[in-house]
Amino acid sequence: MAASAQPKAGPGLVGRVTGTLGRSRELTLVALMAVMAALVTIGAPQFISPDNLSQVTAMAAIIAIAAAGEAMVVMTKNIDMSLESTIGLVAFLVGMLLRGSGMPVPVAWAVGIGVGLLLGMVNGTIITVFRLPAIVVTLGTLSIFRGVVFILAGGKEVDLADLPAGYADLATDTILGVPVFVIVAAVIVAGVALMLYKTRFGRQVYAVGSNAEAAAILGIRSRAVTFAVFAMAGALGGVAGVMWGIYFGTIDATSASGVVLQIVAAVVVGGVSIAGGTGTVVGAALGALFLALINNALLVLQLPQELLQAIYGAVILIAVSADALLSRRNRVAAREARA
Repeated sequence: MAASAQPKAGPGLVGRVTGTLGRSRELTLVALMAVMAALVTIGAPQFISPDNLSQVTAMAAIIAIAAAGEAMVVMTKNIDMSLESTIGLVAFLVGMLLRGSGMPVPVAWAVGIGVGLLLGMVNGTIITVFRLPAIVVTLGTLSIFRGVVFILAGGKEVDLADLPAGYADLATDTILGVPVFVIVAAVIVAGVALMLYKTRFGRQVYAVGSNAEAAAILGIRSRAVTFAVFAMAGALGGVAGVMWGIYFGTIDATSASGVVLQIVAAVVVGGVSIAGGTGTVVGAALGALFLALINNALLVLQLPQELLQAIYGAVILIAVSADALLSRRNRVAAREARA
């Protein structure tokens, strides 16, 4: 008599853990950060000190807010390279308003966020009306917005001494032990995440990025959605610019130069596919924290900061390659399932 078939053994604990991590970019990032923290702490125990982590999370919060806006843009299969100029322009403008006009702080913040929204609307209008590639348009506005900052600055800078007393303290203030910047970032990221998952507009964002033609057949106005995400990315860039000015205090025309690479890296590392249609803003925010920890690890280990730009580039390439391989494997599995 033929032996009865033996049931296949299920995956072991390690297999289940790695399988779960492989399916969730967010959990993967959390695991990587835990491992990195443990390894860096061996060589530099101050890495996990409350003061150091407070500084790291404050800067990560700024990038996370900008990354939330960039993530929405990337979900529609576009990209905004001008965000760093938006951050720099808003940071300088708010500082200039507080220095020269005696404007109330909340009003100056509102003006800065409004300017960020306006700059995002400029990007969205050019891209949707003239149907030009987003990367070309935003590389152009990157230079234009930065040029505006140089004109406003006129070779001068805003010093911390020019700002209201205690202004920069907001970067280190806490509520129940949690940094204010982290709370602001968490609220914004959670709000954007809920919008994407719980509203019709959020579903339209994913639909446009997945297949713009199919979205049009369903009655989704792809260009209106694209305009909206660029406008919101600009507004969130404005928020990041306000926080940048608070964090650094002294602002000049070059503020936030080069930070767009970190923003895009955070988005891609966080699992938002450059091909559009997938990803989460929570993942993008965790990507921002992950990169901030890498930056800080180089500092506490006294390694060359010149490595940072190379690391950002390598992280982008690795994340994009991993997404491409995963997509290819999923397509092969789908074809085999249909066969």
